[in-house]
Amino acid sequence: MTQTLLSLGHGYSAQALARRALQHGWRIIGTTRSPEKAAALAAEGVEPLIWPGAPLAPALAQATHILASIAPGPEGDPVLNAHAAEIAAARPAWVGYLSTTGVYGDHAGGWVDEETALTPSTLRGQQRVLAEAQWQALSQSAGLPLHIFRLAGIYGPGRGPFAKVRNRTARRILKPGQVFSRIHVEDIAATLEASMLRPHPGRIYNVCDDDPAPPEAVIAHAAHLLGLPEPPAEDWDTAEMTPMARSFYAESKRVRNDRIKTELGLRLRYPSFRDGLAALLAAGDFTDDEV
Repeated sequence: MTQTLLSLGHGYSAQALARRALQHGWRIIGTTRSPEKAAALAAEGVEPLIWPGAPLAPALAQATHILASIAPGPEGDPVLNAHAAEIAAARPAWVGYLSTTGVYGDHAGGWVDEETALTPSTLRGQQRVLAEAQWQALSQSAGLPLHIFRLAGIYGPGRGPFAKVRNRTARRILKPGQVFSRIHVEDIAATLEASMLRPHPGRIYNVCDDDPAPPEAVIAHAAHLLGLPEPPAEDWDTAEMTPMARSFYAESKRVRNDRIKTELGLRLRYPSFRDGLAALLAAGDFTDDEV
C-alpha cells in the first residue's frame, strides 16, 4: 500500500518532510492557495490541491498520514473550521499539527518543557493555543492519532542571515536577558519522520536545538564566518522596529528538547545554530531571512 501524506498548508517545513518522503516512494498531496505555487509543487513531485477552493474529502479519504501547518486566525484553525466533520471521518495512521513554542509565553529566559503551562502573551501564540485545543478536542471525539509539534524559530536553506550581513542591512538589537530557541528545518523534517515511524498518539513534542541563544549572537557569528565586522549594536528600547518585529522580543525562554531524543530516538543534525550556519555557508546559501 502506498503511503500518502496529505499536507494541509504545504509550506517550508512540510516541503522538507516531503523531500524525504518522496525518496521513499510516498505520495504527497499538498494544499496551497495560489496556482503559481501549485505549479512549483507539481514540479517537485507533489500533487497540488488549491485550498480554499477544491474539496478536501477525496484527499482525506486517501491519506494515510495528515500534516496540518496552516496558521490559525481569530477563530482558530481554518481547516478544522471548514472541514472538521470530514477530517473526523478520515482514518489516517498518523496526524501531525505544527504549532509553536510561542504557546508558552514569556519565562524571562527560563526553561520550559512540554508540561509547562500555556501562557502566551502574543496574539499569534494565543491563536495557536486555540488551534491546538481544537485539534485535541477533535482527536478525542473522533479517535484521530494526533501529535502536536511545537516548533522554535525556524531557519535553513533560504532562511539564513548571511545576505543581510553581507549587504550591511543586518541588525544586532540588544535586549538584556533576551534568548530564543531555534531549529534547522531538516531537523524538523527528521522529527516528523521519526514520529511517523514511531507514532505516540496524544503526545506533544518541542522541536528545537540544544543551544538557545540571544539573537545578536547569531548575527555576530554569521559576520565572523564571513570575515566581516559585526553590525553595530542597537538598543531594543530605542531601535526602530515594526510591530511584528518587536513582538518577537516580547517573550524570552529556553526550550527543552529531551522528549524528541528519548522517545523518537532523534539525533539532531544541527544541535547548534553554529552547526547550521556553517552548513548554509558551505552550501553557498546567502539568502536573507534572519534566524
